[in-house]
Amino acid sequence: MSKSLVIIPTYDEAENVRPIVARTLAATDDSVHVLVVDDNSPDGTGDIADAIARETDRVHVMHRTVKDGLGGAYLAGFAWGLEHGYDKLVEMDADGSHHPEYLPWMLELADSNDLVLGSRWIKGGEVENWPWYRELLSRGGNLYTRMALGIAVRDATGGFRVFTSSAFERIDLAGVASKGYCFQVDLCWRALEAGLRVVETPITFTEREFGVSKMSGNIVRESLTLVTKWGIDRRLRELRSLMRDHRRLPSVRRNAHAVGDRTA
Repeated sequence: MSKSLVIIPTYDEAENVRPIVARTLAATDDSVHVLVVDDNSPDGTGDIADAIARETDRVHVMHRTVKDGLGGAYLAGFAWGLEHGYDKLVEMDADGSHHPEYLPWMLELADSNDLVLGSRWIKGGEVENWPWYRELLSRGGNLYTRMALGIAVRDATGGFRVFTSSAFERIDLAGVASKGYCFQVDLCWRALEAGLRVVETPITFTEREFGVSKMSGNIVRESLTLVTKWGIDRRLRELRSLMRDHRRLPSVRRNAHAVGDRTA
């Protein structure tokens, strides 16, 4: 039987971790496990996660001694999941903004795709309880990403996604340097450049009820800088390929597509 691992990074999510884990377990069957990756939260999130893990063998906890950013937490979770033989690895936030009730459909899509993106910005996707400036920032960031990288993905910055374990055989995780939310663009970009099949499916994203968002100006600046660099690097490689081999690089648009949700 195929096994899936939902990786939930946490830092000061004491109010959120138990509800989101409970919803995840309720929405899925016994083949789906949860790994809470806690970055030494001072509010006791790690202790709560340990208590949940004692209640069920479907929940596991990884304690990290330093706060190393979203990217570092997911990379550690991916390594743990691959080592323990999981076939699909899921990224999901701890704050309830990602609805685990979408997981059965997203995991089904991963049977025929390498990377499944829960998308806010394709037809059928939406956000709830976001102020206008957050939506403007997200839409604008994704528009810039599409223009800079020449990709068709509408929501490359979203953090609700499913990778197959085989996808990581073609993605250079060792070369991933981004730590903040640009980590999401980084992995999506690497998947497209590797020729993996990427699909977007609509989700509703709900702003957190408890706790504080980790978004900051530094995260935005990191994303802008790295996406610009990747776009320039791609165009230089394209130019060299045209001059040397008289052909373009493989398209990064052709392997990305969108599908409706299960009821569409």
